[in-house]
Amino acid sequence: MSGSYDDSVGVEVSSDSFWEVGNYKRTVKRIDDGHRLCNDLMNCIHERARIEKGYAQQLTEWAKRWKQLVEKGPQYGTVERAWCAFMSEAEKVSELHLEVKGSLMNEDFEKIKNWQKEAFHKQMMGGFKETKEAEDGFRKAQKPWAKKLKEVEAAKKAYHAACKEEKLAISRETNSKADPALNPEQLKKLQDKVERSKQDVLKTKEKYEKSLKELDNATPQYMENMEQVFEQCQQFEEKRLRFFREVLLEVQKHLDLSNVASYKNIYRELEQNIKTADAVEDLRWFRANQGPGMSMNWPQFEEWSADLNRTLSRREKKKASDGVTLTGINQTGEQVSQPNKHSSSVSAQSNTVQSVQSSYNPFEDEEDTGSTVSEKEDNKIKNVSSYEKNQSYPTDWSDEESNNPFSSTDANGDTNPFDEDTPPAMEVRVRALYDYEGQEQDELSFKAGDELTKMENEDEQGWCKGRLDNGQVGLYPANYVEPIQ
Repeated sequence: MSGSYDDSVGVEVSSDSFWEVGNYKRTVKRIDDGHRLCNDLMNCIHERARIEKGYAQQLTEWAKRWKQLVEKGPQYGTVERAWCAFMSEAEKVSELHLEVKGSLMNEDFEKIKNWQKEAFHKQMMGGFKETKEAEDGFRKAQKPWAKKLKEVEAAKKAYHAACKEEKLAISRETNSKADPALNPEQLKKLQDKVERSKQDVLKTKEKYEKSLKELDNATPQYMENMEQVFEQCQQFEEKRLRFFREVLLEVQKHLDLSNVASYKNIYRELEQNIKTADAVEDLRWFRANQGPGMSMNWPQFEEWSADLNRTLSRREKKKASDGVTLTGINQTGEQVSQPNKHSSSVSAQSNTVQSVQSSYNPFEDEEDTGSTVSEKEDNKIKNVSSYEKNQSYPTDWSDEESNNPFSSTDANGDTNPFDEDTPPAMEVRVRALYDYEGQEQDELSFKAGDELTKMENEDEQGWCKGRLDNGQVGLYPANYVEPIQ
């Protein structure tokens, strides 16, 4: 046990035992540590919830971006659906991780917060009520024993001092006997000093033994009282430990997606979607819709018709010189039966589609009869992938204008004053009303809301010449845009 000892007796002794005076403070501190551990556990769960949320958001963004890339890319058929199944898996897993985040914060986090509030009660002067109660309990249990311990330490100190004094007196008496110059009266005083010191030693020893015996008698009661308060602290700590174990098990259940039936179903469905990918089926579809399996209106003899005797527009003349067939926007019934996400489809006004489809095939002679352009377009599909849509094409507009020294091809779109077919027009900024994907290399592609510059006015067939902000020049349907006010 701790105490102050005389240097002449030996080294000072100290102990780290719970029974030492004041060492109960470690047990009291554990109550404050319990409150702090609740905060630490809540912070731990909160950080994990943020990770779950961030992972879910990243999965969603990844799925959205790659789904668009795959859908606009050249992949087709069952393999495309198998590929897209990974994006569906990511979206579903994202939802599950958002549920994990919600469970961690709405259930586990709140449960700890509420338990902490109920278990620890703050005082007006600072600290917790539970800490003060434990402190007062230990102090009350230790006070009587600590008082007797203090008496023992004082008695021990007095006894050791008497022993020291006795030893010093005896040493002086012994030395005086060897000194012939010392008179008998002085020798008598030294002898009396030795006698008194011996009596003091006996007296202090008796008191020391008595106080030590009293301390020993008080020790059992002291231990009982201390253990009683300690058990109360143990019970409080047991509640916290059991509660933490319970919460950690619930957190484990929320994090463990392997036991969630819907999580297993996600990957079971993903596996099924991948296994349904059929190369033979995809090749058969491509042959029928993009290859030799497509139907064709082979050229046949046509009688001359007066209705077809007309003057070709500048755009049709250009098409004739290039040897390119003007195709319509919509697909025929046979083509629509098998979805083709790469064929250009415009969900705009029906009259716009009809205006585009009304163009005649420039390869027809004036003597040919019969078939319209729409009939010749039924079997032609323009497949434009996401990689082709961003390419820039030459901006030559007409062979008949290419050799004209007065024609202008600068970015300002100035027109040739000697060109009677194209009236002069000022450049006008316009905004797209609908999405449009160019059917030919000299046509522009844009999205609804995009802005571009109109360089030439509308021709007879309803086409305008314009320039995109990236510098690409081409044709576009006039009624797909509106002037910017």
